[in-house]
Amino acid sequence: MQLSRLQVLRMAAGATLAGCNRTPSVKVASKNFSEQLFLGELYAQAMERSGLHVDRKFSLGSTQIAMEAMQRGGIDLYPEYTGTALLVILKRPVEYDPKTVYQTVKQAFETQYRMTWLKPSPFNNTQALGAMQETARRYDMRTLSDVGRAATQLRLAVTAEFLNRPDGLPALRRAYGGFNFKQIVQVDIGLRYQALIDKRADVAVAFTTDGEIDQYQLVVFDDDKHAFPPYQAAPVVRDDALQRFPGIAAALDAVTPLLDEATIRSVNLAINGPDKREPADVAREFLQKHPLG
Repeated sequence: MQLSRLQVLRMAAGATLAGCNRTPSVKVASKNFSEQLFLGELYAQAMERSGLHVDRKFSLGSTQIAMEAMQRGGIDLYPEYTGTALLVILKRPVEYDPKTVYQTVKQAFETQYRMTWLKPSPFNNTQALGAMQETARRYDMRTLSDVGRAATQLRLAVTAEFLNRPDGLPALRRAYGGFNFKQIVQVDIGLRYQALIDKRADVAVAFTTDGEIDQYQLVVFDDDKHAFPPYQAAPVVRDDALQRFPGIAAALDAVTPLLDEATIRSVNLAINGPDKREPADVAREFLQKHPLG
């Protein structure tokens, strides 16, 4: 059936009106691992509670993909880590003071990308070394200095990446000297802790927010000479999104200071541990326990 000119005009007008009636939404993204999925959901739900509409764009595959989407305007914000921004995005030299790193990336992102770093969370998802409590007691190890002294008696479970990246084993050797282990046991990233449980290694590379630290009650050695750079998480937001949605900053600045390392470890354990909970449910429960007003 052929439509009359009047019918075509009415249909076009209706389509235009429908487009105009769409509620503008903040496009929130995350990378594709549990901690990022939780942070993305937490940001999204906090903004929804403040009255903003949110469009979720989760599980982006990498930092590069997230930044490309930000630069194109495909997303408005996502959680990023200060150390990742410094080393991977800006390709700057390693820095170790958390405040210096935050200010460096904040200023550079504003100048180069017209993006704003909001308040950082207290937790630091940096690299570490950990061991079973029995092993730590046997070798009297509490700090990385202690581990360095005992290294020739210890087997270290590591990923191949840790052996060569500037903030991995080379950083330990620069800061402490030594760290020549009895044996290097290379494992996939998901099998580091299993190597400790199976007694194939004495010490393993960890991230300080891993849920397995609580699950297995591991000792994480104090980085007493500050070999590892800081990786604080914060929302990174396009400046034009802050202008279009003035409530973003207040909503996220209210929630990010609540996230310390103990909290994030429990979150990661809830998502990755035996219960296998959904990040959205964990974020919702967190906000129920911490009303934002």
